[in-house]
Amino acid sequence: MENEQKEKFRQHIIDKIQELKKNIVAYKELTRPIAPDNAIGRISRMEAINSKSINEETLRKTENTLTKLERALRIIDDENFGICIECEEPIPFARLMILPETSLCVVCAEKLTG
Repeated sequence: MENEQKEKFRQHIIDKIQELKKNIVAYKELTRPIAPDNAIGRISRMEAINSKSINEETLRKTENTLTKLERALRIIDDENFGICIECEEPIPFARLMILPETSLCVVCAEKLTG
């Protein structure tokens, strides 16, 4: 990866990390426990509990992505960064911009996911 691309990529990761951190704060607010004495009605309460579960899963995935992005930011200057861990070929820059946390090229990712 060229230095210009690396700096563009570094800023892209920093921007995504900042966005994810904001999202995490919002998801944590949405996953607060629903008080049993909340008089919102049985159906509304069930919907609120369902929404809470969905938001908890979204929060978990967002935190996982954040961890991967922070790792990518730490290793961006390593010589093997941007190299597929399966086939050891360079991961296209466009793919890294779309999925900065990826460690697989498209071909290897498709093989592993079927």
